[in-house]
Amino acid sequence: MEVVIKEHAGFEAERRGIAEEFIKFVVKNPQQKLPSKKGRVIVQNKYYDQAEKKEMLIRVIGIETSERFDVITVYKTSKISKYWMEGDK
Repeated sequence: MEVVIKEHAGFEAERRGIAEEFIKFVVKNPQQKLPSKKGRVIVQNKYYDQAEKKEMLIRVIGIETSERFDVITVYKTSKISKYWMEGDK
């Protein structure tokens, strides 16, 4: 699957210190995949952030087709329990 990082997502990723390779990894290997508004999808993974020295959640919001995933925006958060759906993958 092709992963296309849109201009806004690229800007936000750079501003938030999230590497493009990490975004692509999460899209291709999500721990969770959730529906979102406007026909979008959220893929997310838990990870340990070395800089923050704590577990974080990266969330990638995009539009998915069978051929590609267009990344609309991306962010990381320490509020894992707010976004993580228990009982899911």
